[in-house]
Amino acid sequence: MTQPATRLITLILLLQNQPNQKASDLAEKLGVSVRTVHRYLAMLDEMGIPVYSERGPYGGFGLVRGYKMPPLVFTPEEAVAVTLGTGLVEEMWGQLYREASQGASAKLENLLPDEQRSEVAWARRSLIATRMNRVDLDLLAPSLEMLRHAVRERRTVQFTYRPVSRPEPDCRQVNPYALVFRGGWWYVVAYCLLRQEMRSFRIDRIEALQLTEDTFQASESFDIHTYLAEEWQSQPQIQVKLRFIPQAAHVALTNRSYWDAVEEQPDGAIIVTMVMPDLISAASTALAYGPGVTVLEPEVLRAMVADWAQAIAALYP
Repeated sequence: MTQPATRLITLILLLQNQPNQKASDLAEKLGVSVRTVHRYLAMLDEMGIPVYSERGPYGGFGLVRGYKMPPLVFTPEEAVAVTLGTGLVEEMWGQLYREASQGASAKLENLLPDEQRSEVAWARRSLIATRMNRVDLDLLAPSLEMLRHAVRERRTVQFTYRPVSRPEPDCRQVNPYALVFRGGWWYVVAYCLLRQEMRSFRIDRIEALQLTEDTFQASESFDIHTYLAEEWQSQPQIQVKLRFIPQAAHVALTNRSYWDAVEEQPDGAIIVTMVMPDLISAASTALAYGPGVTVLEPEVLRAMVADWAQAIAALYP
């Protein structure tokens, strides 16, 4: 479908959702000039779409009351986006939304015309997203289901949590606000009654999860997107500098997305810098490359990697 045709459909939806819109506002939403908006409105009128206009400070353009667009008017790209979206929901949520995703996809495809159906079939063969989760979703499903119910019903939950920084687990009671999928891991964002603040808990580290009878009132000022952005910025960060020997330089160069900066050295070595959330993660990353990498900074990380290396060597006498 051509771009003007797509914009005409978008214009109809804008007029249908909100009457009395100014031509300048419509132009901004469509990304076109006011003159083009007037041309599009004239085209709708010629097509028999009942557009009206009202003068005055509160006037504007709209559709005659009661007019509705025919359902499922998709471009081929929009049909692909919706279909791939249902696939991503199934991939991310597993059995919790598998049946719903497959049902929605089947209903959509049954109603699509041949052009869109052909595009969807091509996308299913060629645009694949898989193994997004870093843990077995079947193992997480009971916890995800209970937490989803708790978020929906505003119910307090309690569980045992095993943080990576401490060997001993914590007992927590929290008011869950949202489930978040980020970086391959599932998290529950919740108000922790122990710490008296919002926290994120990785769900695969939660044990003995229980739904309580207590309910809570969610804060109206809380915004999950703002929280996630601020949480990421406020997390402890360690600046790490590694040196790849010349023989391992290709490893660094073929993984540029991992690093914040890459410096090629005259001898063929590569020095990279990156930001890590903690020393354990940084040490694990450095040791993953074996003798091909040396930690340059920080000194405390150099000492940790040296201690780990000696302990590992002691296991293989």
